[in-house]
Amino acid sequence: MRAIALRPMPILMVKSGLRLVYCGAEPSEERLPMPEAIDPQTQINLEKAHIKDGMPQDRRKVPFRNFRDLLSLHSKASGKKTYLIYYDEDNTRHSLSYAEINARVHQAANFMYEDLGLRRGDRVATIASNHIDTVLIYFACWVIGAAVAPQNVAEDDKRIAFILRNSEAKACFVQADYRERAQRIIGGQGADAGTPNIQHIISFGGVSDGQSLDLHEALSNRPTTFLGDESGAKSADVPLAEANDETATLADEALLVYTSGTTGTPKGVTLAQYNLLVDAQGISQWQAITGNQRLMCVLPIHHVNGIVVTLITPLYVGGSTVLNRHFTVSRFWERITRERVQIVSVVPTLLQFLMEYGQRQRALGNSIFGEGINRLDLAHFRHFICGAGTLSVGLARDFCQLFGLTVLHGYGLSETTCYSCFLPISLSWEANQRWLLNHGYPSIGCPIEPNEMAIFSADGSGERLGAGQRGEICIRGHNVMQGYFKRPDANAETFKFGWFRSGDEGFFLRDAADRDFFFITGRIKELINRGGVKFSPFDIEETLLAIDGVKIGLAVAFPNRYYGEEVGAYIVREDGADIDAARILAACRAAMPFEKAPKVVVFGDDIPVTSTGKYQRLKLQPLFADWSERQFKR
Repeated sequence: MRAIALRPMPILMVKSGLRLVYCGAEPSEERLPMPEAIDPQTQINLEKAHIKDGMPQDRRKVPFRNFRDLLSLHSKASGKKTYLIYYDEDNTRHSLSYAEINARVHQAANFMYEDLGLRRGDRVATIASNHIDTVLIYFACWVIGAAVAPQNVAEDDKRIAFILRNSEAKACFVQADYRERAQRIIGGQGADAGTPNIQHIISFGGVSDGQSLDLHEALSNRPTTFLGDESGAKSADVPLAEANDETATLADEALLVYTSGTTGTPKGVTLAQYNLLVDAQGISQWQAITGNQRLMCVLPIHHVNGIVVTLITPLYVGGSTVLNRHFTVSRFWERITRERVQIVSVVPTLLQFLMEYGQRQRALGNSIFGEGINRLDLAHFRHFICGAGTLSVGLARDFCQLFGLTVLHGYGLSETTCYSCFLPISLSWEANQRWLLNHGYPSIGCPIEPNEMAIFSADGSGERLGAGQRGEICIRGHNVMQGYFKRPDANAETFKFGWFRSGDEGFFLRDAADRDFFFITGRIKELINRGGVKFSPFDIEETLLAIDGVKIGLAVAFPNRYYGEEVGAYIVREDGADIDAARILAACRAAMPFEKAPKVVVFGDDIPVTSTGKYQRLKLQPLFADWSERQFKR
């Protein structure tokens, strides 16, 4: 076994008058990569979309050269401090200090480098749920400059196979629970099956089956330092890129995550190490997160929300995080209390689950937080971060009234690394409630430091709109992705006028302090276009959710011969409710014009959602096919 020497990591190198810097106001020698096969105009537009307040993306805002630099710093400065706490399926608690995770990450990096032959620029897939080893795999990839393509195990085999092929991953790390499924997907037959690009399957989190490499066994005797340059003899005054081309940089691709596919074919979003770190910096600054605080992760870490907010942001500031195998409502407040968690990141669906749990506990005569837990036990808890899915005014109001806890609503996309805006942490309770409840939609807040936001005409003309005008939410800044992988067509359209076009409709209002507070009103492709008049589904859903007996109400645009599209309502009833379609239609028509009100009601129990809880309204359209030829009259 070859040990790979650890070389000191200089912050600044000078040779022949050339300054190589990686942070601050000076431009970096390393340029973030542009997607393949990009045309000159799109490249110009992409570069424009990476500017914040006139500062291009190659003027680094973070004080770290790469992820290894960040890990090593905390390992040396506070090695005994806990970084990661993990609760497994059996509620068993595991923990790793900064020194321990740094050592284990470097063991994994050596295994990837020596045994698997992985190098900078390669991609590594994962088929896994939240697991302590999944975190190690991510960080090890970033140490050697490889990128992670995490899979959502809730997706079907065909989609996972497509992503594995499209990502060109060379190795796939598979959690033991999914071993048989992964082997079936990777070894599939036919033009649209199988993944011949996968050269290695590595199993973790269980007993080896002898058919794939076992991560635990492979790491047992690995060294805990990594560089990737075996000679270790080159002069220290040689610029880093020449001395060791295996050393990762901020420009290296770190994540290839695929869009949730609410509309159209999933696209691979390319994020560099710099994207992840600068967004984590922006989140930590906005949320006032420091090294003395602890976050909790209940969201899947195959998605940027779980990865960036509750893994990378605590790492960035030297804090700690509690990783849950999955969200369990009955243990949520117990773990918040036991681990002294200050902040947790959720999606609106989880707020709904927590509210229903609290109401059940109250009915049983217990505390709303569960038996044996009172509000004083949560004195350390600061607030919820909430985004990704659709938060209704009604849910925001009811949750805050029940628990009396602050919700900092925010917004972002995989294409902007994670979050792009939040409600300000400095708002009083009253002001926070006004922005959540008083404008028809809960505000998603103000832009964070790494990016700017604006509203442009939804027709793609590049016309910038003013306060109160609805249009497309657009973003530019240092946390904007490097582009869609192997999709020059999508890059050209998405960056058409030098901003990232989100595809979401929204508007902003300006407060007395001259801050722009943004609102999202729906996906542009999910807007209901009835006879040339467009309606936001969110508007209609506020009315549906206010009807007694309605647990979930979605407004769905369905094809119609007479108006192009008509308005349908998909309803999930409250348990025991006997509400019928006639009452729902009557309530809607009493609250809104006939044109905007639903014409058909379909009842059901299941709703297609993405892994982050976003409702996929377009997948409900076939349920309304019987009414496509009908003309609805007053």
